[in-house]
Amino acid sequence: MRNGLQAVLASAVTAGMLLFSGMGNAAEIGAHTMKLASAGADGSPLALGMAKFAEIVKEKSGGKIKVQLFTNGVLGGDVQMISALQGGIVEMTVLNAGLLSSLDDNFVMVDLPFQFDSPKVADAVMDGPVGKTLLDKLSAKGLVGLGYWELGFRQLTNSRRPIATVEDIAGLKIRVVQSPIYIDLFNTLGANAVPLPFPEVYTALESKTVDGQENPAPSILTAKLNEVQKYLTLSNHMYNPQAVLVGAKFWAKLNEDERKLIQDATLEARDYERRVSREQASKAVDELKAKGMTVTELAPAEVEKFRAKIRPVVEKFSQKVDPALMAQAQAEIAKARAAQ
Repeated sequence: MRNGLQAVLASAVTAGMLLFSGMGNAAEIGAHTMKLASAGADGSPLALGMAKFAEIVKEKSGGKIKVQLFTNGVLGGDVQMISALQGGIVEMTVLNAGLLSSLDDNFVMVDLPFQFDSPKVADAVMDGPVGKTLLDKLSAKGLVGLGYWELGFRQLTNSRRPIATVEDIAGLKIRVVQSPIYIDLFNTLGANAVPLPFPEVYTALESKTVDGQENPAPSILTAKLNEVQKYLTLSNHMYNPQAVLVGAKFWAKLNEDERKLIQDATLEARDYERRVSREQASKAVDELKAKGMTVTELAPAEVEKFRAKIRPVVEKFSQKVDPALMAQAQAEIAKARAAQ
């Protein structure tokens, strides 16, 4: 009888200890305030994604983690944000992933022209092992990569003529981003690449200092470039993934439950931000057409001619990327294209 009672008591104690242990492993969320900054303009997909992220974090944390939003580059541009994260001045940012090539050459690969030909192909690579490998390389730089949102595909405009073939670009003065790969791309296509900061683009187009420029359709619309540009070519020549980053100093202050909450919120907000981005891109093209722009879509066969002409640019910049990682990316791209 005594032995039976002891067994029952032992079982009860064990069960109680397991219950207590389970309670100890419950999500532990502390009070934190995060500054999330980006160069994204109010109303842009990036800004809307940031707002969605803040909303999700507030809900998941029961209001314990507060996310302060800073848009329009008010805390600095993308390059400044990298330093701010590393220094612990800002906790989180969303920025053009290609700019991270200044920290690790392998990020050059996300800016390779005509690499992705659809959102599905881009998602397959950026959300897969290749994208993760790139983000993992940032840990040695004081940064933690949580995933990728997007700015979308860049399109080409000009004021002189429709561009339906690779030959149509010859001789045009095209404003480009102040980056070597953009300059090489358009010079190789036969244009005269003119690097300029974005705030100077409208005036340069209006004064005919340059004939054209390239940007995602929503950016073309919000900057009212249709007022000084007649022709829009849906070239999809570059895709701009946006890296979501947290400073390692801030990340080290969080426990595993808090890290998981922020990681999950980043991916949930990613799906929303991409959906908004793609919806805005489609609507922007329709609106630009309604405002009088002549819209041309490159035929698949012509896209292949573009790829053939700019192959030297791809080969030049691909040399900066780890060969095994580049091969893995190309295999993922081929697989995703085949599945479309």
